[in-house]
Formats: sequence, structure tokens, C-alpha cells
Amino acid sequence: MQMQMIGSPTDWIILIVVVLLVLGGTKKIPEMAKAMGRAMGEFRKGRMEVEKEINEALKTDNVPQAPQK
Repeated sequence: MQMQMIGSPTDWIILIVVVLLVLGGTKKIPEMAKAMGRAMGEFRKGRMEVEKEINEALKTDNVPQAPQK
């Protein structure tokens, strides 16, 4: 019998749900989801800050300099 690897997104979702049930039980799932949502939000904020800093740095680098005499 040949074992097939997990490949489809549905398989991954089912695997994650089963692992969450085994590790945390049904009462912990909402807490874990909330923590994951907060972590994703912080990641997005950090990414937006970095993008903003990069854009500002690019804008200041492109400012034309006055000709020197």
C-alpha cells in the first residue's frame, strides 16, 4: 500500500483541525484562533511600517539636488 502525501488545501485544513483538537480540545480552539488573528494583525502592521519606511526612503533619495557652484 502506497501512502499519498498531503497536497490539497482541504487536507491541510483537516489535519490542522485534528491537531488542534488533540492538543487543545474544543475549549481552547477559540483562544488559539484569537491569538493567531492577533499575531497576523501584528505581522501586517509591521509589514506596512517597513513598506512605509522604504517608500519614504525612496522619495527622499529621488529629491533633486540644487546645482553646486
